[in-house]
Amino acid sequence: MLLRPRDLHVGRSLRKRERLAPFELRMDTAFRQVIEACSEASRPEQDGTWITSEMIDAYVVLHELGFAHSVEAWERDRLVGGLYGVSLGRAFFGESMFAAEPDASKLAFAAFVRQLEDWDFDFVDCQVETEHLMRFGATNWSRRQFLELLTRALEGETRRGSWAFDPP
Repeated sequence: MLLRPRDLHVGRSLRKRERLAPFELRMDTAFRQVIEACSEASRPEQDGTWITSEMIDAYVVLHELGFAHSVEAWERDRLVGGLYGVSLGRAFFGESMFAAEPDASKLAFAAFVRQLEDWDFDFVDCQVETEHLMRFGATNWSRRQFLELLTRALEGETRRGSWAFDPP
């Protein structure tokens, strides 16, 4: 399941919510908090989580090396949603999302994908097919198509270091 940033679709009700700007959106200011919140998120369709304390520590190291990144939705000083993943070349590999408030992770994701488009990223690897991601425009790709796109994306320079949204 991949989403090319140029194919992002944001539905009418979420666009209305965006205009209200209910959350402050940031990147890379609370990486460990985001991954820990993802590990604790209730997932009715799953039994437990693969995000163990060892995985958290490993991803934190990737973050410190400038490869793993978080996107956060804040309500005042409270983290209410977000996502994290790994960036290589012009590809972003999404790992997990969480939301403690309605639409928090959706708004963070939409803003993030727009930022990736501005940075000329080729795709977000969403990994798992969900209706949620399909509504944003993600589609299934064959293994052959994915590997071709991945090969091209990895030819790009990896955007390392701490990330932030570009000013409007």
